Amino acid sequence: MNATPQPNGQLGEGPHGREVRIERRFRAPIDDVWAAMTEPERLQRWIGRWEGDPATGRVAFFMTAEGDDVEPEEFAITECSPPHRFAADTSVGDGAWHLRFELSHEDGITTVVFAQALGDDPLGSVGPGWEYYLDRLARTLEGEDADDVDWHSYYPSMSEYYESLAR
Repeated sequence: MNATPQPNGQLGEGPHGREVRIERRFRAPIDDVWAAMTEPERLQRWIGRWEGDPATGRVAFFMTAEGDDVEPEEFAITECSPPHRFAADTSVGDGAWHLRFELSHEDGITTVVFAQALGDDPLGSVGPGWEYYLDRLARTLEGEDADDVDWHSYYPSMSEYYESLAR
């Protein structure tokens, strides 16, 4: 990627209180974006994969973009309304993350709003992390390689922006 990414997250109120929200727009059908964000084979291209039976309300998620030897995280699916809404809770270390995304489509553009409830994790790393992963998603939707997205373009350069939102 050539352009320096700019942070665009905002804080707002969500189902679990204050949350960081990051929006992306894609020139793609909503079903294609939904598939890229929920189907294990498509998800693997930009962030990781899940295993298990989502009908049980729980899956194991492997964040393989962090490396090949990652421990699974259990995701408790709290909402799944294809192709518009998904929400899940997961434990990360000693904390819990409440994640959700919403998709809408108008005039050939699918908009994704991704949100994570604020917890104990520093916003200066959470925000840049999700910006990075959503840009990796964008690359795969463009038919490009997500590995072209350089983490060092996001962190720590976006950290101050996100920390200022929390003040």
